[in-house]
Amino acid sequence: MHNLRIKYIDSKKLSETQFKRYTGIYCSTFYLMVEQLKKHVATKGRPPKLNLEDQVLLCLSYWREYRTLFHVATSYGVAEPTASRIVRHVKDCLIQSNLFNLPKNLPEGEGIDWNVVIVDATEIPIQRPKKTEEKL
Repeated sequence: MHNLRIKYIDSKKLSETQFKRYTGIYCSTFYLMVEQLKKHVATKGRPPKLNLEDQVLLCLSYWREYRTLFHVATSYGVAEPTASRIVRHVKDCLIQSNLFNLPKNLPEGEGIDWNVVIVDATEIPIQRPKKTEEKL
């Protein structure tokens, strides 16, 4: 199977411009995200399958490319629930740091029409009831 993802070790070969095009953020922001994530590393339990840098790359690809968790998980060689946990954990750590946010001021100018509809298509894991066998 062809490896579709770019690992952190491969991303180090990209120029600053290429890295920004791939991830949507600058290298310095990426490293700041990784540093914040290092503050929340579990000391007990099974070690994660992906290192912290690859976890951040997984999240960035999920957020930037609007792919499903199934597709992102497949690209990174992890299970879909694992990808979901990684995205949730990274998001929570970054929010908790208070260092990352979206711009507050929207750009203005000719040709920008802010009369749009925004649809939140966030995947939310659900628990399905167990199937019961039908009695005859």
